[in-house]
Amino acid sequence: MTTTPSRTDTDLPPRPDPGPGRRMGLIVLASLAFGLVAALLLSAAPFIRPGESELTGAVLLGFGLGWAMLAVLTSRFTDQPQRWAAVPAAVLGLGGLLLVVFGSSVQGVLNWVWPPVVLLLAIWMAVRVHAQLRSRSGRWLLYPVIALLAIASIGGGYETVMEAVDTRAYPMAGDLVDVGGHRLHLSCTGSESPTVVLEPGGGEMSAVLGWIEPAVAADTRVCVYDRAGRGWSEPADAPQDATQIATDLHTLLQRGGVAGPYVMAGHSFGGLYVQTFAALYPDEVSGMVLIDSTAPVPTTQPSAASSAAGDSSLMDRVSALVSASARLGVGRLYGQFDYDSLPPASRAQARASVAKGGQLGSTIEEYLLANSSMEQAATLESFADKPVIVLEAGSGSAPGWPAKQAAMAALSTNSAHRVVDGATHSSLISDEGDAAVTTQAILDVVWAVRNDAPLVG
Repeated sequence: MTTTPSRTDTDLPPRPDPGPGRRMGLIVLASLAFGLVAALLLSAAPFIRPGESELTGAVLLGFGLGWAMLAVLTSRFTDQPQRWAAVPAAVLGLGGLLLVVFGSSVQGVLNWVWPPVVLLLAIWMAVRVHAQLRSRSGRWLLYPVIALLAIASIGGGYETVMEAVDTRAYPMAGDLVDVGGHRLHLSCTGSESPTVVLEPGGGEMSAVLGWIEPAVAADTRVCVYDRAGRGWSEPADAPQDATQIATDLHTLLQRGGVAGPYVMAGHSFGGLYVQTFAALYPDEVSGMVLIDSTAPVPTTQPSAASSAAGDSSLMDRVSALVSASARLGVGRLYGQFDYDSLPPASRAQARASVAKGGQLGSTIEEYLLANSSMEQAATLESFADKPVIVLEAGSGSAPGWPAKQAAMAALSTNSAHRVVDGATHSSLISDEGDAAVTTQAILDVVWAVRNDAPLVG
């Protein structure tokens, strides 16, 4: 009788060693992933203020922890210690800490310092990787990250220089007026009354009104301004829905010495803000022009979009992170492909404005709050017999758009609904010919207000 000997752990074949190259690749991957996760967690941490500078600092701290992890893990578990990784960890960590602690007060200086420092650091890191890292997978993971650092530094340096150039090339017309915690840009030209107040569309600034403002100013006083975070205006802490925008505009006009009543003209989303202004201050609005305006939506029940937009902390953080991306030249790259049809000076100013960080962040916030703004604009249920002209683009409109435009014209018993053949939503502002039609509509309302007369045509 034979017996089968039992097997012990010592009899089992040894597990294959993953090898130094594979182990190094896993460590590099884990370190980079750790840095990314740390950046996301820190940017969402409640103890980090939701400002652009502070959140940028949080992201840099997270990435710095990733590089520190690479230095520690390779020294502890491999025969290829990458101690050089402690240098980017220290550089990113120090910059991030300064931004988190001191915020925007140091960002102006760091905007000039970090691009050359990070570019030199990226070159030095690439040399270290080539000399000290034998793992092919590790190198192929690190080289793209280092290349991104170099590209970001070049973009950041270019943006910082160009913003300084823009400041000198396009000096601000008008004034900055404190409206309570932040200042808004206001510029008024022309004379006579009533005063026309122009409200640009979603994501836009006063520079896009380059065809309309001077043409209206030839006949009456006209004021343009930049909403919070746009153009020359400073960002605001409060969420910028239609009610807040209209309230700030009212404060701006009062403190800026612009007496009413006003003829309000709003394009696209600007039409929502004009209608909300008229609902809040009915005695201070004598006429309106709604230029292919977004239509109000009466409140029936709390919408999911409005509820989501109500989380101002999350919205502030998203907007701030988007704003930070503009520091790398993202907005400037986008702006070079837009605003071609504006007058040369307005085109250059619009492209300079859209390149700024606040522009991108405030635009994101504006669209997140769109549902709330449409509901708030619907509180204007009647404009009595005050003159209203609704301009509708003749092409490119979505189904149901003409009916919504007609409904806004019905706000007043003294109104006109004009369809501009061949015009598009944006061309009513940006194209010279279509903007002339918009200008004429504004002047028609001005004439009706001056003469206390019905609209003609």
